[in-house]
Amino acid sequence: MDKNIRQEALNNLAEFVNSDLKNYSNKRNYDFGPNNRKNTSNLSKYITHGIIHEEEIIRMSLAKYKYQEIEKFIQEILWRIYWKGWLEKRHGVWSDYINDLIKLKKEYKNNKVYNDAINANTNIECYDDWVEELKNFGYLHNHTRMWFASIWIFTLKLPWQLGAEFFLKYLLDGDHASNTLSWRWVAGLQTKGKNYVAESWNIQKFTNNKYKNTNLEKTALPITEDKIYKESFLNFSNDNICNYQNLVIFENNLSCENNDFFPIFKKIYVVKNLNKRKIEYDPKVLDFKSALIQDQFSRLENTKLTEIIDINDLKKIDITKSISLYPNIGENLDFINENVLDFKFIYRKIDLISYKFCNKGYFNFKKNIGQILKSVGI
Repeated sequence: MDKNIRQEALNNLAEFVNSDLKNYSNKRNYDFGPNNRKNTSNLSKYITHGIIHEEEIIRMSLAKYKYQEIEKFIQEILWRIYWKGWLEKRHGVWSDYINDLIKLKKEYKNNKVYNDAINANTNIECYDDWVEELKNFGYLHNHTRMWFASIWIFTLKLPWQLGAEFFLKYLLDGDHASNTLSWRWVAGLQTKGKNYVAESWNIQKFTNNKYKNTNLEKTALPITEDKIYKESFLNFSNDNICNYQNLVIFENNLSCENNDFFPIFKKIYVVKNLNKRKIEYDPKVLDFKSALIQDQFSRLENTKLTEIIDINDLKKIDITKSISLYPNIGENLDFINENVLDFKFIYRKIDLISYKFCNKGYFNFKKNIGQILKSVGI
């Protein structure tokens, strides 16, 4: 592959920092449409797959601006780490979501409202446009994702689990933790009793008057659940890394050459998972993931013995000689656990530090951002 996707991501980051970051705080909530995204960084698809890291983004941004000038941007960059840490401490939220999803997909397979919703036939102009935009571009503005989820849950009265899968099916930046927990937040499950209800005036204002007089449910009550997810202790640490010869990486860590420990390994296994998934993905998303994996291989093959393997081939790897970059809660970790593969993991330093502050809401996490950045040398 001639194209270096990591370099492309770094170029996009530099252009955003030098040209558009200064306006981010004031303009970030506006959705000007798919052909005008200058008010957002457009980096999420790279961050999700580890093509570029949060520290790189923040470090480059702070090289040009003072922290106070771009505080909101830094907070937004760290949201996904917060969601990951919160979910890691409550693994049952993910497993219950998957179990519910399997049942609901069968139950709603022939449901007219559901099928109209996924095929842009609801007669809610903005929503139907967003369905087409999601399918065509693999992306929606973050504010629009909130409106979309609210309409799905409270106006169309569809299960949030099906909506969360619909996003993952088409989003190029789909992240298991942030997607699942954001849908739960809109529903009123994440912050108990506090849901997010989209309103016509808000949509009109932040789409720059594109959509007016949208007829939506206005008095929706939060979704409730009986189950309480207790916080569990995370026994994460990076011990005895030097005891291993081979490194296994998944689709969330596709720039492994930029980690400090990379030089110690003799061989890199890049895991490709196209079939062992419980969530349905659009071919364009799978093709995108495959391109990123191939790009990582191309950047490694001249420096390390590197092999792309199917996730099933993890069963054949000598676990005594192999250690894996942690794939985080999601389908790849599910495969490892369901097949009782006793891999030891390497955890990112920023995650080990950040997860300590992911036990409560984001406000508590936000208070500790300065400490987190200092701990990773920013």
